[in-house]
Amino acid sequence: MKYVAPRPDPEPYDAQNGSGAPTVSADGVHDALNRPLRDLRISVTDRCNFRCVYCMPKEVFGRDYAFVPREDLLTFEEITRLARAAVACGVEKIRLTGGEPLLRKGIDELIGRLSAISTPAGRPLDLALTTNGSALTHLAPALKAAGLVRVTVSLDSLDDTTFRAMNDVRFPVRKVLDGIQAAHDAGLGPIKINMVVKRGLNDHDVVKMARHFKETPFVLRFIEYMDVGSTNGWRLDEVVPSGEVIRRINAELPLEPVEPRYVGETATRWRYRDGGGEIGAISSVTNAFCGDCTRARVSVEGRLFTCLFATKGHDLRALMRGGCSDEELASKLSGVWRVRADRYSELRSTQTPDLPVSRAHRIEMSYIGG
Repeated sequence: MKYVAPRPDPEPYDAQNGSGAPTVSADGVHDALNRPLRDLRISVTDRCNFRCVYCMPKEVFGRDYAFVPREDLLTFEEITRLARAAVACGVEKIRLTGGEPLLRKGIDELIGRLSAISTPAGRPLDLALTTNGSALTHLAPALKAAGLVRVTVSLDSLDDTTFRAMNDVRFPVRKVLDGIQAAHDAGLGPIKINMVVKRGLNDHDVVKMARHFKETPFVLRFIEYMDVGSTNGWRLDEVVPSGEVIRRINAELPLEPVEPRYVGETATRWRYRDGGGEIGAISSVTNAFCGDCTRARVSVEGRLFTCLFATKGHDLRALMRGGCSDEELASKLSGVWRVRADRYSELRSTQTPDLPVSRAHRIEMSYIGG
């Protein structure tokens, strides 16, 4: 069937009342498909010390690759302003991403600023961070002290040879495992472990990973290899469907489904029948969950994206550096969200098994965060 490109991002408008503040209902701002804005993911750097083959392949992100100049990154003050505006629009969860966010100098200072923000109801933010775990051994205590609540760690294999091949910088798996333990010892939690499963590369480790993290405080989640960006050489036949992953594990470690904790949860949940904990499956390729997506993303230099698979964003940095008020910033964010109609994964699932040239303009994962 002929591929039909997803609807482009609409032009934003400023929904303001007489005082210039955004008009927000008691349960926050909703988009054109009645999805509330609840989660904001902020990329604090597009740099990473890994070159994972599904995200930042070395042949593209080599020594000469032009990363965003440091002076163009949002400052901590700007990120904090943006976070406050998002909370005024209904955001309850903020996740810091990258690239590798722990490469951003002074990240604990930023976490301290964000942890001081409360929702309009007076609740603290659910403040999280996604990391490759390489620096957690040293930084976990400071992150916790600054106010970070929890971390998600990317770990694609327990086999050192496979893991080194996937991160492509020869980083040993033992150091990531040490970082996970350090985060746990510091009191960060619950800790989630994300495994991107790519057929022929690490799918043979699925059951091994399940066995390793069973009976631990950590929640292992299996992520289908996604067509984010345009440089990772994505092919549908390299995707291991979540259903297959669950069947493999269930054959050796019996599972049963668990109800989601909240609307918009990205992972379907499964628990071991013997009480040994739970796992999750994120199925954006084979079982799209656009219908209840509550997430917006901000890139390293302040562009707001309303979909992980977007091709363009809305410049919030220019607004802030142009002297806008906090109310005007919140109004801009609210206006963008109100006309959001993104559902790329659903369109992909129903219209074509593969994606042609439209991927050439897709935003890279390292720039927008996961």
